[in-house]
Amino acid sequence: RGGPARPPERAPAPPGQPSRASGPPRLRGPTAPGARRRPRPPSQPRASQRRARPVRQGPSRDMDRYEKQRRVGEGTYGIVYKAKDRVSGDIVALKRIRLESEEEGIPSTAIREIALLKELQHPNVVKLYDVVHTERKLTLVFEFLDQDLKKVIDASATDGDMGLELSLLRSFLFQLCRGIAFCHHHRVLHRDLKPQNLLISRAGELKLADFGLARAFGIPVRSFTHEVVTLWYRPPDVLLGSRQYSTPVDVWSIGCIFAEMFTGRPLFPGKNDEDQLKIIFKTIGTPTPETWPLMDKLPKYSADAFRMYPRPRDLSALVPGMPAEGVDLLSRMLEADPARRISALDALSHPFFAELPEALKAGGITGTAAAASGWAGSAAGASSAAAAAGAAAADDDLPM
Repeated sequence: RGGPARPPERAPAPPGQPSRASGPPRLRGPTAPGARRRPRPPSQPRASQRRARPVRQGPSRDMDRYEKQRRVGEGTYGIVYKAKDRVSGDIVALKRIRLESEEEGIPSTAIREIALLKELQHPNVVKLYDVVHTERKLTLVFEFLDQDLKKVIDASATDGDMGLELSLLRSFLFQLCRGIAFCHHHRVLHRDLKPQNLLISRAGELKLADFGLARAFGIPVRSFTHEVVTLWYRPPDVLLGSRQYSTPVDVWSIGCIFAEMFTGRPLFPGKNDEDQLKIIFKTIGTPTPETWPLMDKLPKYSADAFRMYPRPRDLSALVPGMPAEGVDLLSRMLEADPARRISALDALSHPFFAELPEALKAGGITGTAAAASGWAGSAAGASSAAAAAGAAAADDDLPM
């Protein structure tokens, strides 16, 4: 009868199949009126999103921004490349981590390093510029520095010297203590200090790097694993199985690096934990209940395990020719009892650093850039030595 014809009713769907609502057929494809575009996954940004961005504006979606130049080494968990930022023109270091499987996900060491470096902004801590996450790779983009402290020490030994010049040693040691004091102030333990993890710029700046083993700590100090710190820089309390360690673990490592910068060779080159303890006690004396009251409470302690070596009057024999103030600071860093070790913050006020330029000592541990800005013009002799070492190792840079 009069009126528009109705569309035929659909037959009911067979059992087990979903039924469709009646109505006009759906149009597919981009010509459908009012159709919504399916959102692209994060790994496939639209062309408009690929425009150049400043390097500190957040994570990039792809690697097009960086022009890889060459492989320069390996870090704790990835391969490191030297590269150029196409936008800023800066040279950067790319630490590339291959993600083996979706089940394993991103390594915890990488997550830890990213999280900590986002918080730790200081002239003596390496800068993390960017994080690029693709389907099979995670790439951390760092500032590029010319060499590490190990190469500077080795270059000095090649020239026939025992170690670094005293003025250069002072500046590097002060910057190391200041960077670690900053980390400790923000409740972060580095836990893997060694010359290879301390980067040196051509301007003579020292920066802490490789935070893959770093941990945030609280009060009271939590229980950590004792499998940390490269063996030669590991303190006696950790070697004896302590899991309740705190900031003194880093200070012991600084003391070992201090002596190595002066002599040009590692201070305690042990083969295993037992040999490492033997070398340490032979050098600084075997601790007693009077010098280390809590040593017998450590898991690996045994009263008969170590020969009783006498405690030397001082450590001047380890570093012949070092000024008395330097020997005193070294002795305070290499106390077997962690409770008696000097803190990184107190070390900054030690008389050994009295001759440093005031511009270098400015800035403190608050993360301001004052120290970095005053450094370039205040230590020309130190920076020239670092630059010479960098030129000698120009074909073998290792930024991370």
